[in-house]
Amino acid sequence: MISSAPVRKQRIILCVCTGLILLTAIVSMGIGYSSLSFDRLLPVLFGHGTFKEDFVLFSVRLPRILITLLAGMALALSGSILQSVTRNDLADPGIIGINSGAGVAVAVFFLFFPVSAGSFIYALPLVAFIGALLTAALIYLFSYSRTKGLDPVRLVLVGVGFSLALSGVMIVIISSADRAKVDFIAKWIAGNIWGTDWPFIWALLPWLILLVPFTLYKSQRLNLLSLSEVSAIGVGLNLERERIVLILTAVAASASAVSVTGGIAFIGLMAPHIAKSLVGPRNQMFIPVAVLLGGWLLLIADTVGRNLVDPDGIPAGIMVSLIGVPYFAYLLLKK
Repeated sequence: MISSAPVRKQRIILCVCTGLILLTAIVSMGIGYSSLSFDRLLPVLFGHGTFKEDFVLFSVRLPRILITLLAGMALALSGSILQSVTRNDLADPGIIGINSGAGVAVAVFFLFFPVSAGSFIYALPLVAFIGALLTAALIYLFSYSRTKGLDPVRLVLVGVGFSLALSGVMIVIISSADRAKVDFIAKWIAGNIWGTDWPFIWALLPWLILLVPFTLYKSQRLNLLSLSEVSAIGVGLNLERERIVLILTAVAASASAVSVTGGIAFIGLMAPHIAKSLVGPRNQMFIPVAVLLGGWLLLIADTVGRNLVDPDGIPAGIMVSLIGVPYFAYLLLKK
């Protein structure tokens, strides 16, 4: 049973995070290559804008803001689960190779499977999930020992190795592809938010609607998995089954995000750490905060990146990496 003081603190932090998201979204709606004055935002939102204003807000800015927010939330959810399951603070779907597996699957699907534009959007998260799942299964297999169980340090090392190997596979795949398709894959690798249309939101949203409540339902089991294996088994937890189910959840969250945003790392690393420092290590406390923080971090990275250099800006994946790499090095030295 959690006392009322931490719960009250969590609610305040959730309100602050929601406020930051709304503030960043308002700024993101108002600035860009085609400016939209802030005093016109409310009239346009309520249907009193010109054709140009409606197009800029509803066809360009708003879908990008929502897809970035949802993708950041999914990546933070995935990182939170992986850190608890593996008992490793450095676990992140981008760092340990899961995102790379999804990327290779997306590249193969995009380059070699002719599909219509409508079905492509909704099939993409599923294809990314299959690629990420196969990668996660291989990483788990190479990290698991019959005598010691899952070795957290070995998992990160194996994951980094798979990430590098899959990057090489990606280069081989795109070396024989059409120039136009290679440009798309290159932008995907850099973490350029490319799925900026309403159908991509409807393709991603159901995954989050299912996975976030499911993870919160499993939060008590995640707390037990964060302890030693002996403690988890001692309270009657089916260790391997719970691990597999939760890793599948993490893989699904990560794959659904990167299928429409590209290869973005470090959101799943930073958001859970910041959330734990704010509300403590209990999963039912920090996961909701981490989810909101992940959405805000990616949203602010994309907002700054796309307005930093005209006209295309800097990909959000690169902006996140500028912060994430030093943070990862700091955690590596600390741990």
